[in-house]
Amino acid sequence: MAEKAKVEDKAVKVDKKSDKDNNSSSKGEDKSNKSRKPTAEDLAKGQRDISVAEFFEKNRHLLGFDNPRKSLLTTIKEAVDNALDACEEAKILPEISVEIIEMAENRYRIIVEDNGPGIVKEQIPKIFAKLLYGSKFHRLRQSRGQQGIGISAAVMFAQLTTGRPTKITSKTDPNKSAHYMELHLNTQNNSPEIMVDEVKPWDNKEHGTRIEMDLEAAYIKGDQSVDQYLKETAIVNPHTTIIYTNPKAEQFIYARATDNLPKEPLEIKPHPYGLELGILMKMLKNTEARTVNSFLLNDLSRIGPGTAKEILEMALIDPKKKPEEMGMQDAEKLIKAMKEAKIMAPTTDCLSPIGEELLEKSLKKEINAEFYVAVTRPIFVYRGNPFQVEVGLAYGGNQSKEDQVQILRFANRVPLLYQQGACATTKAITSTNWKAYGLQQSNGGIPTGPLTILVHMCSVWVPFTSESKEALAHYPDIIKELKLAVQEAGRKLQLYVAKKHRVQNQLERANLFERYMPEVADALSRLTGENKQLLLDQLKAMTNKDEIRQQIFEMEALKGEADAEGKTDRNGSESDDVEDSEEKHQEDDE
Repeated sequence: MAEKAKVEDKAVKVDKKSDKDNNSSSKGEDKSNKSRKPTAEDLAKGQRDISVAEFFEKNRHLLGFDNPRKSLLTTIKEAVDNALDACEEAKILPEISVEIIEMAENRYRIIVEDNGPGIVKEQIPKIFAKLLYGSKFHRLRQSRGQQGIGISAAVMFAQLTTGRPTKITSKTDPNKSAHYMELHLNTQNNSPEIMVDEVKPWDNKEHGTRIEMDLEAAYIKGDQSVDQYLKETAIVNPHTTIIYTNPKAEQFIYARATDNLPKEPLEIKPHPYGLELGILMKMLKNTEARTVNSFLLNDLSRIGPGTAKEILEMALIDPKKKPEEMGMQDAEKLIKAMKEAKIMAPTTDCLSPIGEELLEKSLKKEINAEFYVAVTRPIFVYRGNPFQVEVGLAYGGNQSKEDQVQILRFANRVPLLYQQGACATTKAITSTNWKAYGLQQSNGGIPTGPLTILVHMCSVWVPFTSESKEALAHYPDIIKELKLAVQEAGRKLQLYVAKKHRVQNQLERANLFERYMPEVADALSRLTGENKQLLLDQLKAMTNKDEIRQQIFEMEALKGEADAEGKTDRNGSESDDVEDSEEKHQEDDE
């Protein structure tokens, strides 16, 4: 037994020595592997496709989902923008209901319902649960959404924060039932997952779409809140009725100011001045035209037979040459010839501005002021794209005289609530000399006074600074046009402010004179022998205080005649003084 135990002990020692040798050899292999540089083949094993949904899942801040408060605003904004676009395309006066229900702390249910044309069953999953899917990206016409990201990104965010599917109800015909779906977005392959697909009755609705989603967010009132967004949306979309119920069960109704739909913007073809070489090569490759001449006539805007002949002669290109045979050098010559040729500006049918009358009416409906003015500038072209700028001012009333003016920024009828300091609109406002218009302003700052400044820019291509569409990029030509519009509205404001100051000065002088009337009447009575009371009554009649007070009351209660003066006295001394002051301010800047 003792010998057997010795043999077993020796075997255990051998096994331990063997394990030790194996461990040391494996460590040596690991050390050699770590010291070995990775090859291209090793690196290639880690490469794989990235879904666009996965990218935005990790970078949701690029789409406006930075924080809980902003996420709530972005979600409602995308749903409301889609509803407005759908109603206008179907020529339906929009009536949109927005409801926010607090389910728990930092968890809300969003319900947005419209009276639009509805969505066909086959398109519902792709529209709401597939990024970069839509009908507006390839069209050159004014629209709110363009990228095909917004509402599906909101669905993805709701799914990430609560795990719940988004519920969609859509009805396209009064005689048909509604389609009801519950959707998830598969971020790995950017495709919709249909959790529920049913047909449901929707008896109290002829047609429309209802979106319901739960998400983690925060509801806080203020300048960058859902409340402010919907109020500004009502201002810049006067044909829309919005019924809004906040988490506190308070209901606000923004009634439409007009029963007329805005002019429908038409789709236009690319303008030659806005083409780049790569885009032209792509168009030549994909065109259905059989010759370069027919390509110029049919695929581009504002080119007639005479202009096409001139361009091709300058480029030394055969008009009968096939587009697919055009090489890089031919495309470069064609681009150069188009830039040198005289081509008409793009047609303006692709834009749908609000208009001075409706813009002023909307300001009166939502902002309590004493003077309103609106200006719509002529269309201008930048990089081949038509732009149009509108400015509205609301002065006085209950607005604070000590605070900075309120700035309302819009692009294609959509409010821009964030990144005000980074926006070209703010740059145009701060670079304007507001002292010439009767307001206080520090050097290069936002003016101070009882004023609201509304600036709206519409275009087929809005140069946003990011995908979240919160600010306009600082292109010098665009800033110049924005500034011209602000200055034109400011000149009309200056006429009103100057007139009001004159009347107030008259009242102050009348009050001062009234204080010394008894002494003056007494002195005149002693000198002339006239009755003192009679002289006092005549002096009071001379001051016309009642008339001055009535004039001030009318100016503060109504818009008055300042707008008419702005038209008749446009070339008068006051306007000239303002323009001279503006020119001096611009020279100082230079």
